[in-house]
Amino acid sequence: MTDIVDELKWRGLIALSTDEEALRKAFADGPVTFYCGFDPTAPSLHMGNLVQLITMRRIQDAGNLPLGLVGGSTGLIGDPKPTAERTLNSKETVAEWVDKLRGQVSNILDFEGEYAARIVNNLDWTEPISAIDFLRDIGKHFRVGKMLAKDAVAARLNSEAGISYTEFSYQILQALDFLELYRQYGCILQTGGSDQWGNLTAGADLIHKAESATVHVIGTPLVTKADGTKFGKTETGTVWLDPEMMSPYAFYQFWLNAEDAKVVEYLKIFTFRSQEEIAELEVSTAEKPFLRLAQRALAEDVTKLVHGAENVARVEAASKALFGQGDLAGLDEQTLRAALAELPTARVTELRPVYELLADTGIVASRGAARRAIQEGGAYLNNAKVEELEAAPTEADLLHGRWLLLRRGKKTLAAVELVQG
Repeated sequence: MTDIVDELKWRGLIALSTDEEALRKAFADGPVTFYCGFDPTAPSLHMGNLVQLITMRRIQDAGNLPLGLVGGSTGLIGDPKPTAERTLNSKETVAEWVDKLRGQVSNILDFEGEYAARIVNNLDWTEPISAIDFLRDIGKHFRVGKMLAKDAVAARLNSEAGISYTEFSYQILQALDFLELYRQYGCILQTGGSDQWGNLTAGADLIHKAESATVHVIGTPLVTKADGTKFGKTETGTVWLDPEMMSPYAFYQFWLNAEDAKVVEYLKIFTFRSQEEIAELEVSTAEKPFLRLAQRALAEDVTKLVHGAENVARVEAASKALFGQGDLAGLDEQTLRAALAELPTARVTELRPVYELLADTGIVASRGAARRAIQEGGAYLNNAKVEELEAAPTEADLLHGRWLLLRRGKKTLAAVELVQG
């Protein structure tokens, strides 16, 4: 596609926009300088932020100039949540998180060439402003009635928690960002989640009032599961981009487990595959869903983008090795630990017969059931079939001197970790 607006629409990435035809003309006349903001309210970005980063990269690849804004000032305040007041983090903590987020943004955007990205920090222009100047020069452009109508603010006003003036002021700070980036860099487009629409348009309104100029806003849809529930949480928590908070193995598995009903949508949003490639994967999902080719493509592409090709190779090797299709003993300790962390795990202080360990992990109902599994040839220790009822692992069987992998049948896995008593 030559028109970036058409591509974003095909990928389902425009839920809301201010003036589509005017935006098309701006891109045609380009290059367009645009931005998206990321607040350091945690030490890592998450999957929702990844939607924005990939959207930014698409717009950049179409010949436009991205500004990745890390919110050193807005992160000190926090965007209002619909339910309760945020806990304010210390300035030192927020500064540390700014550095971490800056690195994650830098992994996705391209910082070389004609359309090189820039990282900006809104603390640079917010910190020097006095309270008087802020109220006189910025606050005068805002009407309280309109601010009260914002969804998050309205929800909080109707709750027992209420809303503090601090969080109520957040939308003014975000609007100031757009104004400053317009003035400093000629930035005329902001992107963000559609749930942020009130904050996004506040900036466009401020620029119109302060500079008599028209700028543009795109709101991307919230990504959901097939049942319509939010797609930011898993059973184990948020889908973080930081490998210390979510291992590349767990990250890969998350995408590999995507629902058939949604996997094509996720391929459009989270990968750079072409229409033709995605159409082929869509046919495969419809005709041969058991092959899970679309899920594998999704998991490989997104994990490579966030964690690199080397980690993809490690993760795929671990996935195969767990099911007896690779060298289990050859896995590096970090990858093995991450893979086993996703399994039911029994922690023991001494090595006992396999049937006891099987029962300890919970993948069989009892020791009697474990014995039957062994007798029927359906029990495995480190991918080797357990032949004897009383067979017990030795220290030589321990992977990296610490773990054992147990399997019942073809697919039911568990781990045992030997710990000091």
